[in-house]
Amino acid sequence: MDTKLLEILVCPICKGPLEHRRAEQELICPRDKLAFPIRDGIPVMLESEARSTDAA
Repeated sequence: MDTKLLEILVCPICKGPLEHRRAEQELICPRDKLAFPIRDGIPVMLESEARSTDAA
């Protein structure tokens, strides 16, 4: 993923910063405990496409 794009992307829900996990091809929002997928190099920033990272 482009580094400049990663710098400007925020969580669509809380507008907080995201963590890029290259191996999993995901952008993680630690505040909302959501993982947004990256498909073909394009982040899918839709709540309906995100998976929960909450262990509970």
